[in-house]
Amino acid sequence: MARNVEAIRSVALVGHFDVGKTTLAEMLLHRAGAIGGVGTVERGDTVCDFDPMEREYRHSLQASLVHFTHQQAAIEMIDTPGYPDFIGHAICALAAVDTALIVVNAVNGIELNTSRMMAWAAERKLCRMIIINKMDAERVDLPGLLAQLQAAFGKEVLPINLPAQSATAVVDCFFNPAGDADFSSVAEAHRALVDQVVEVDEALMATYLEQGDIAPEQLHAPFEQALREGHIIPVCFTSSRTGVGIDALLDVLVRLAPHPREGNPPLFLKGEGNAAQPFRATADPSGHVLAHVFKVVMDPFVGKMGVFRVHQGTISKDSQLFVGDGRKPFKVGHLFKVQGKHYVEVEQLIPGELGAVAKVEELVFDAVLHDSHDEDHIHLQPLTFPAPMFGLAIEPKRRGDEQRIAEVLHKLQQEDPCFQVEQLAHTHETVIRGLGELHMRVVLDKMTQQHRLEITTQPPRIPYCETITQAAEGHHRHKKQTGGAGQFGEVMLRVEPQPRGQGFVFVDEVKGGVIPGQFIPSVEKGVRSVLEGGPLSGCPVVDLKVTVYDGKHHSVDSKDIAFQMAGRKAMIDAIKAARPIVLEPVVRVEITCPEANLGDITADLTSRRGHVMGTQSQAQGMASIWGQVPLSELSNYPARLKSMTAGRGSYVMALAQYDAVPTEVQARLAHEYQHHANDEE
Repeated sequence: MARNVEAIRSVALVGHFDVGKTTLAEMLLHRAGAIGGVGTVERGDTVCDFDPMEREYRHSLQASLVHFTHQQAAIEMIDTPGYPDFIGHAICALAAVDTALIVVNAVNGIELNTSRMMAWAAERKLCRMIIINKMDAERVDLPGLLAQLQAAFGKEVLPINLPAQSATAVVDCFFNPAGDADFSSVAEAHRALVDQVVEVDEALMATYLEQGDIAPEQLHAPFEQALREGHIIPVCFTSSRTGVGIDALLDVLVRLAPHPREGNPPLFLKGEGNAAQPFRATADPSGHVLAHVFKVVMDPFVGKMGVFRVHQGTISKDSQLFVGDGRKPFKVGHLFKVQGKHYVEVEQLIPGELGAVAKVEELVFDAVLHDSHDEDHIHLQPLTFPAPMFGLAIEPKRRGDEQRIAEVLHKLQQEDPCFQVEQLAHTHETVIRGLGELHMRVVLDKMTQQHRLEITTQPPRIPYCETITQAAEGHHRHKKQTGGAGQFGEVMLRVEPQPRGQGFVFVDEVKGGVIPGQFIPSVEKGVRSVLEGGPLSGCPVVDLKVTVYDGKHHSVDSKDIAFQMAGRKAMIDAIKAARPIVLEPVVRVEITCPEANLGDITADLTSRRGHVMGTQSQAQGMASIWGQVPLSELSNYPARLKSMTAGRGSYVMALAQYDAVPTEVQARLAHEYQHHANDEE
């Protein structure tokens, strides 16, 4: 293991599914001498896809860590899933590396997750490289694909090598630009690279214009600067099946991928909320420890594993670390490097290395580890995840399994930031949510196969909300006399609509002590109780401002419960007068399908109250179509899409906004709520 920060390269293989990321990782491990034979996804014997369910599905379902050395460089690599349903694991990996390797299938070209991962990596200020894999497949148009990438992502996308000898080799375009390529010119590719790199250094550009060329050794520092600034996105060609281009890729990683001191610094913040300020971590092994937990594994044999990247300082076995703002440190009893399914114990880890600790219950995803209170209140800029919109309501088949289900769901939540569990009070349902049908199927398989739980599922109720459309006032006097001390509280308040998504605001404008200060929280508690279920449909109430401006109290009979009741009744009174409406979630859907099916899919979306916003042709006769559709209209969509496209269609969805439901839908929801309320009475 390298003891030198400058020798470390940390990279993540990201991109769409079926581009060959796992096979590429396997071939890199083999060529670097880390493994003997080369496993395949089909046989289920790769280092990265070791989970039994991954072998069953023949897809990566989680991020896997491997490491190897090549030419004295220590390469830390994360293989990530490509299915949109498991994109959360790929996003987590971006927080742990300096370089994102976006892998593209030479046959299919730019796909959904190609663009998404390019954007997410840029948002995290990572250096980016593109790997065109399966370069030797049949019916590929490599010049066209390169042009497509440049059109989509800019002139910064430049090949650092090119296919040669009918895609059985690659020729270097940067370090040793000599030889013939299958297309384009090696000399022109070299010139384009140098032209792009020298643009970040005026003095070097002047030298280049004067001399006509510059040795690659002089270009290292500006090349790293161009990578950091997104001014260059190198392209490498590979075939993970035959190994063509793998040695060249290893060489590029060693010589051009940034080490921890060359990459952009991690996006740490110190402080909370709007007061948080950027904090610069330095890749100094002698500094205070600063590490970030980007993955949690609930291993059935080892226990809870926290997987982290060291950004600053050195973590040693037996050292004491704090978790976040916790006051009590934990002792690092065992320190591990991760190689697929294997945990290899090590003595220490330095900046840039990825490692793990076991059986520390306080560890959670996104936690920061440190060894000094000087680093309290430091956190990484939050990652942006797609909202999990695909839901299922679940319940146990056997009585008494409720607690076990809750425990298992809690474990699954800790492992997956895009898996959510909701306890819906107004529908009395336990709802699990993920990013798609496959995501939910894998979760259910884990619950049944690994945890031996028997559960039933059904579509959840749509998470409708209520809001108001105009300002109104509410008033209620709560007065109760029972022979002894009574209850008295009177509240006058005003409600006003807030912009969509702004949430709830409570304002106290009471003057003169007509409602004593100690009872204002009681009023707010009563008001908030109405937010849990509005008077129109029983759905949560959102996006309104409540101002309490007047009231009365009694020196003896005023109590906490009296003002809670007065606040609640005044709130209901005001909402009813403020023309309440029901809102429904509207999702943005993006569908990939055969181009011949675009007409049928467009018509089907329109029939579901959807709005088609655009279409785009893709490679191999496929196309994408995107638009917005109410979530309530998509309950049977997976089966319908499968039927329309003969199983070749797929889609992803994310919450776009909440919009008012049609009048007839609102009337139906209100009728159902009143009928249910009458039954309970």
